Amino acid sequence: MAYLQGQKYALATMHKKEQVIAPILNCEFGLEVVVPENFNSDLFGTFTKEVERTGDQLEAARKKAEQAMKQTGLKLAVSSEGSFGPHPSFPYLAYNRELVLFIDQDEDLEITGYVANSETNFARKEVTSFDEAFDFGLSVGFPEHGLIVSAGDKLEVYKGITTEKQLREAVKLSKKVWVETDMRAMFNPTRMKNIELATLDLVKKLNSLCPKCDARGFEVVESKKGLPCCSCRLPTGLILSHLYECKKCQHKEELFYPNGQKQADPAFCQMCNP
Repeated sequence: MAYLQGQKYALATMHKKEQVIAPILNCEFGLEVVVPENFNSDLFGTFTKEVERTGDQLEAARKKAEQAMKQTGLKLAVSSEGSFGPHPSFPYLAYNRELVLFIDQDEDLEITGYVANSETNFARKEVTSFDEAFDFGLSVGFPEHGLIVSAGDKLEVYKGITTEKQLREAVKLSKKVWVETDMRAMFNPTRMKNIELATLDLVKKLNSLCPKCDARGFEVVESKKGLPCCSCRLPTGLILSHLYECKKCQHKEELFYPNGQKQADPAFCQMCNP
């Protein structure tokens, strides 16, 4: 993409996200990363709730990007924001939503890459001994993945635990402590992978041009269900079409059969397979 070639952008991170974001944007667009010196993303919220996030995921990412541009004087910025919680359909599973935001102030452009899945080790447990804490750690990928230990009141919090010695010392904090996964990107390779996937989604959207005005970010805003069953022809819950919309000129187009299927297998039909 010629307009981005060789330009610099501010990456709003203090948790090493440049390790996965920067190579992709450099390879795809020739963009050069600048990580603001002494950037403090904790001001916009922490996973351990010392600082509550204000606004939703996108608003938090936007605030980070704006701060990064302010610190560097650049007009291009990238930021990311993650959230963790129960799966929307299967609440016993953990769920990760990752958002990577691109802002071009000169073009008045804001495009978001996004991924959401259950590929996460997000978990926490109350323990009373080092052995319990260590077993929990092994179950979530310790020591490759970092841990956090805190007492119930969270007056003291040990973060970034990646060795048995650190874990043993932290567990001495109280008779009962909470041990949880450290979800900061540099301590969580599994989350880093999802940030990478969200960045790839951002690339796809940056490369998608509006057929009417040529603006970047011509993207899916709605997925419509109703792919007909090949047996009874009734609509199923599978995707029939994607509705694309341009943020600049509001041009819309509906693309049918985005998954390459014009009919659904009866196995997915509520009439044929109730």
